[in-house]
Amino acid sequence: MTGRYDEHDPESYERPRRRTRPRTKDRPTYDDAVPAVVVTVDRGRLTCLLSEGPDAGSKVLAMKARPLGRKGVVVGDRVRLVGDVSGDDGTLARIVVVDERVTTLRRTADDTDPVERVIVANADQLVIVAALADPEPRPRLIDRALVAAYDAGMDPLLCLTKSDLADPADLLAVYRPLGVPYVVTRRGADVGEVRERLAGRTSVLVGHSGVGKSTLVNALVPDAMRSTGDVNAVTGRGRHTSTNALMLPLPGGPDGNAGWIVDTPGIRSFGLAHVDPDRLIHAFGDLEELTADCPRGCTHGYGEPECGLNEATGDEAERVESFRRLLASRDSTDY
Repeated sequence: MTGRYDEHDPESYERPRRRTRPRTKDRPTYDDAVPAVVVTVDRGRLTCLLSEGPDAGSKVLAMKARPLGRKGVVVGDRVRLVGDVSGDDGTLARIVVVDERVTTLRRTADDTDPVERVIVANADQLVIVAALADPEPRPRLIDRALVAAYDAGMDPLLCLTKSDLADPADLLAVYRPLGVPYVVTRRGADVGEVRERLAGRTSVLVGHSGVGKSTLVNALVPDAMRSTGDVNAVTGRGRHTSTNALMLPLPGGPDGNAGWIVDTPGIRSFGLAHVDPDRLIHAFGDLEELTADCPRGCTHGYGEPECGLNEATGDEAERVESFRRLLASRDSTDY
């Protein structure tokens, strides 16, 4: 009777059942595995784009191989595929290797949830999309997204939409001491300035529902066809339109790709239970120097009598105040 897998199939190397001896100590090297990047995940099926070779850019549907166990695979992961990588209808490749991640954007469901959830891997820029009106901006949520970006080692970019409905000056003033870069857009206007900020980068777009993320994505990638929705007139909150994260190549580069964007579902909360204040201070080199003589266990937050940040003056004192506001956002449920 012929076995289900041959000796070269990765599935044949699964963990042996009880009371059996391992078949072999040798493990496959996957030298012939095909590099790809995961662009969306849907109920255990992962859509990947081949990243090398004559078929680079082709879509392949894949599933995670059992030897990977419970290792999660998310949008942005660099992976290796074996099996049928033709991308033809009805075919299914297998992900056998997940390359080490450069960055991981994480959040928890809330601040009491110990379970971290990786949203996107290997992105280098977090674009925090906020509407200036309809719906009203939520600074607490912006603060929390900034904390997540700094914690992940990603560069933040504040993207303010619907400037035809409200003046951005007051909101920008809140984040000016932190030096957060920003771009302002209005409905129906050219998105060239946004495109310049995204060029050559892998950017994740986050924001609560109704702020215009999907509209922005459709303007940047005309064939994306992301669903858009209106704001609920009763609650003032947006309706969810995107239901899963999707990674898209930006058109227009020398090789047809000017960078990547990841559109994510609208968020109502951004838990930060996983964030350590000592990691957050590393994102602000000038402020970190002031904490060199802080006592052990200093959180650098409000109410720390011996914190070195208390010695800041002038513009630096404004940065300290803004930094401490970000720290305090970790403990606030009002967002």
